[in-house]
Amino acid sequence: MNRFWSPIVQTLTPYVPGEQPKQTDLIKLNTNENPYPPSPRALQAMAAEAAESLRLYPDPNADRLKQAIADFHGVTPAQVFVGNGSDEVLAHTFLGLLKHDLPLLFPDISYSFYPVYSGLYEIDFVQVPLTEAFEIDPQDYQMANGGIIFPNPNAPTGRLLPLAAIETILQNNPDSVVVVDEAYIDFGGESAVALVDRYANLLVIQTLSKSRSLAGLRVGFAVGDEGLIEALERIKNSFNSYPLDRFAISGAVAAMEDRAYFSDTCQRVISTREQLAERLGELGFQVLPSAANFLFVRHPEQDGAELAARLREQSIIVRHFRQPRIDQFLRITVGTDEQSRLLLEALRQILA
Repeated sequence: MNRFWSPIVQTLTPYVPGEQPKQTDLIKLNTNENPYPPSPRALQAMAAEAAESLRLYPDPNADRLKQAIADFHGVTPAQVFVGNGSDEVLAHTFLGLLKHDLPLLFPDISYSFYPVYSGLYEIDFVQVPLTEAFEIDPQDYQMANGGIIFPNPNAPTGRLLPLAAIETILQNNPDSVVVVDEAYIDFGGESAVALVDRYANLLVIQTLSKSRSLAGLRVGFAVGDEGLIEALERIKNSFNSYPLDRFAISGAVAAMEDRAYFSDTCQRVISTREQLAERLGELGFQVLPSAANFLFVRHPEQDGAELAARLREQSIIVRHFRQPRIDQFLRITVGTDEQSRLLLEALRQILA
């Protein structure tokens, strides 16, 4: 412990992201990155920003991007908040909307940044167990709370909660903010953005990192009632009034506008996911139903950690979580068809 630390620092357990290896010859299926490049229109827009105008600050409100997001989702710009990746949007949400006297609720198996942010902002929380089938049961979220947050599809399980179930949670908790974290929604689910005009307590958070192949750009956004968005803007402007740079704004606008490319790449990932799930099932794996760009799997005759290690020996990286209930599972990012072929070939050799 450093004697110059503030008292809260020693209480924190920081988030540990998926490995970003320095080697370039690995098949990297551990961090849910899109296997396809960004929209060519986005790349062109960012290249155009490498100009003399970089001496000027970007638009602090990113109005062009808010308009592009609003147009895509059929809302108004006043219902949109943008930030550096969905993680920053989540951070402002925890502080601005989820820090109350009653505990925050989120699933016991979920995005591991939630307890980290709770610790950082000193928010009491309760982790609500998923069902035996690793699903969220809306009836489990009827206890007294200061807010509710969950990913949909859930991570790392990939299981999707239908909009009717989300409405049940909203209706049962009219005095709490319900945050739906939709990092993976474009790979097979229906966005809860469709509900924001009916529920003032709903905030939906998305990212351009996954379905729009811009993980390296760091752009995320939230859609919700104007009152919720105003709270996030107040937090942002008390923390960093210029969160998105000129490259991020221009690239993100172009990516949101290129709907054909977005739809095509999502469908390619979905197709590969379904084929990979079927092949893994044929190899004896239990494969949870997934609406994300990854699969959550386990083999009844193989230790999860050992299986991950043996795949790594063949230059394939997948994600293993040393966490109760899921320590035998592997999370496998959906790559290209060729990467899937190599993964299946390696697994056949290991299982043999």
